[in-house]
Amino acid sequence: MRSILVQGGRDAGMGARLDTAMDLARAHDGHVTVLVDTPVDKYVTVDPYGGAILAREALETALKEDDALAAAFGDRLARDDVPFDVAQSELPQIDALARCSELADLVVVSRSSGLAGDLALNASCPVLALPDDVSLKLPLDRVCIALDGGTEAARALKAAVPLLAGASDVRVLTVAVEKPQGLPPTDALRYLARHGIKAELTELVCGNSVEETLASEVQRIEAQLVVMGAYSHSRLREFLFGGVTRFFLDELTAPPLLITH
Repeated sequence: MRSILVQGGRDAGMGARLDTAMDLARAHDGHVTVLVDTPVDKYVTVDPYGGAILAREALETALKEDDALAAAFGDRLARDDVPFDVAQSELPQIDALARCSELADLVVVSRSSGLAGDLALNASCPVLALPDDVSLKLPLDRVCIALDGGTEAARALKAAVPLLAGASDVRVLTVAVEKPQGLPPTDALRYLARHGIKAELTELVCGNSVEETLASEVQRIEAQLVVMGAYSHSRLREFLFGGVTRFFLDELTAPPLLITH
């Protein structure tokens, strides 16, 4: 994880995102890119006849403010010990982050932004979704890997390997279902062992739901990071009926979440 992309902004979670990205870059001799985005589409309205109206003054003000923000990030990062650059975009937020992720190893966003779910479906790399007030410190102590046997979970597990180095307690969590399928959890343990990561398998008895069962175990062991595949069911199904990804993204008090689709 040597190329780390960070969602730039003035929101409450910016400190945790930047601290996390800097710590990851130090641990992996990496580079941090802070993306400051000014989405032009926010300042365009369409009239009833299909014409487009641009709020020019508001857009110019926003561009000036974000130019100043980008300069402030540059001044702040120049005083630190991590290689960096500050990028700017005028695309919609998801499009801007997805485009910049094409040559990134990780995107760091705040869960409260509401971007993580869409970004996991569109980005070219894993997404680290943080609570506003919690940064990720390496080396980690306790990590949970939610494994349902699906392709998305396998990708998330592989993506997490650089973060798991040095972790003292790695748990692979499965929830017992009637018809288990896909990747056997013992294969996941063997894969991690090949990377020098000792993990323990925990099979949980399903309570009210899979997501609540996982969340209860994550809380019980006070995990610092949860790793899982994103949207193993369709996005529409999760929107209508709920699901593990949606549950953890909506649960703002949950620990940092590493997801990939």
